[in-house]
Amino acid sequence: MNQREDGRPCCGKQGAEVAQKHAKKRVKELGINGPGKIRVNQAGCLDRCDEGPVLVVYPEGTWYTYVDTSDIDDIIDTHLVGGKVVERLKI
Repeated sequence: MNQREDGRPCCGKQGAEVAQKHAKKRVKELGINGPGKIRVNQAGCLDRCDEGPVLVVYPEGTWYTYVDTSDIDDIIDTHLVGGKVVERLKI
């Protein structure tokens, strides 16, 4: 969700807020959120600006980039629900 004012790339200027809200809503709709389950939260700078907007799945520490909400859905469905890494989005 980081915002940079100096013109350098940042997640905040590449739709990170929309993506985060979409992921949070989708996880709730699937009923996979809550204590001991999945939590979608915000982060400041993750220091991977050159790789586009990013998200990290913990505890695995799998880093992803994404273009739109369909990529977010793929990460949720394949990784969070299905337990498999989405290789095409992994960084």
